[in-house]
Amino acid sequence: MTNLESPSTAMASPVVEHFEATSVFVNGHYPRRRGVVLLLGVLGGFLLTVVWSAPFVDRAIGGTVADGLLGHDAEDTAITGIGAGVVFAFVSGLAGTFTACNIAVFGAVAPLAGSAGGWWNRVRAVLRPLQWMAAGMVVVSAAYGVVVGILGTDMPQFDTAPSQPGRLPARLVQSMVVFGVIGLVMIYLGLAVLGLVRDPLARIAARFPNAPLIFFGGLIGAFLIGRPFPLFRKLFRDIAEEGNPLYAAGAFVLQSIGNILILAVLLILTVVAGGRLQRWLRADPRRVSVLSASALLIVGVFTFLYWDVRLLAMRDIIPWYPVAPWV
Repeated sequence: MTNLESPSTAMASPVVEHFEATSVFVNGHYPRRRGVVLLLGVLGGFLLTVVWSAPFVDRAIGGTVADGLLGHDAEDTAITGIGAGVVFAFVSGLAGTFTACNIAVFGAVAPLAGSAGGWWNRVRAVLRPLQWMAAGMVVVSAAYGVVVGILGTDMPQFDTAPSQPGRLPARLVQSMVVFGVIGLVMIYLGLAVLGLVRDPLARIAARFPNAPLIFFGGLIGAFLIGRPFPLFRKLFRDIAEEGNPLYAAGAFVLQSIGNILILAVLLILTVVAGGRLQRWLRADPRRVSVLSASALLIVGVFTFLYWDVRLLAMRDIIPWYPVAPWV
């Protein structure tokens, strides 16, 4: 007797067009309404630049967290010695989790949200890629730490001169270049997830499947190269004046680990507790693509516009950029 599938079952399992998966970010399941996802991602990133208040996030949130963990005023109390510097590095990294220069991490963790299997298998499926991302992050942040330990007092980030209207100090030019490039990379990856451009990581991923994760971890480590977060600049100056490359490398690695620790824990908890979410994502793989593309586009557009367009308006170099009244 032939076992025929009932009409209701057939309707519950839609045929999903699938192209070849080329990397961990591009799974080959392209959304039907790619134009809508693109439009909403760009609009979301733009609106985030309009409402984002750096003083509130950097000081009211970041400063309060750092003060509470250290037990004293993090910005005004001097760093006394290498031991205190190591602690300050990790704490200031945690405090800077949700700053404008760190928000790009959200785009990296989105593709990991659709892990399948039991809760322990889901945790391991998230931990493995996080380890590869951490490897790329550690290499870049440690290498930059060595550079700062040797040349730090001569670098733009060491400068404390106040910004003047109509002019950009070298440290902000450095931030614009670094975060502008990071933003454009994330936008391009978001377009690749939608199938609108070729996956730039496809060739290397074919030989080294974890290379895209290492690359993205390197982008996270590169946040330190442009970061103007007040607590990081305080750490930077202490490291530069100390002139110890080993201390600098260790402190910058701890700073980067602090940046992603909270997000990694939240991701793991979501994967463990979000069984319904996992089932919903696995029911149609295109949903993972929508989530990944949206995250990459929102944070990519935000990072580029915030650091390369809005910054110019805030320094009176271009005439206007829309911002909320509380900014």
